[in-house]
Amino acid sequence: VQLQASGGGLVQVGGSLRLSCVASGRTFSSYAVGWFRQAPGKEREFVASISFTGGTTHYADSMKGRSTITRDNAKNTVYLQMNNLKPGDTAVYYCAADQYGLGSPRRHDYHYWGQGTLVTVSS
Repeated sequence: VQLQASGGGLVQVGGSLRLSCVASGRTFSSYAVGWFRQAPGKEREFVASISFTGGTTHYADSMKGRSTITRDNAKNTVYLQMNNLKPGDTAVYYCAADQYGLGSPRRHDYHYWGQGTLVTVSS
């Protein structure tokens, strides 16, 4: 499966963005999808994930209450809605896929990665 992340941009503190991860292939519904982010000089970290069934979601503590991950299998797309953005959310955001996954927060469980999309939160 190939993944394409988009939706990043420049937003002010308190603003919102919706990231999209579009996948190629007819078996997208069999993949869990995770969002990770990497700020300059920092390790890539987990943001949110959704199981291949869509029935289970996980969020990093820093994103709980501020983000929602959803999937639309008819469009081969997973969305990450982020609200009340903070300067600490500035990073390159990556989506990744794990076949038949339950939405692991561990990046090494994901075998397919898209290119990143840059989110910049200005104060």
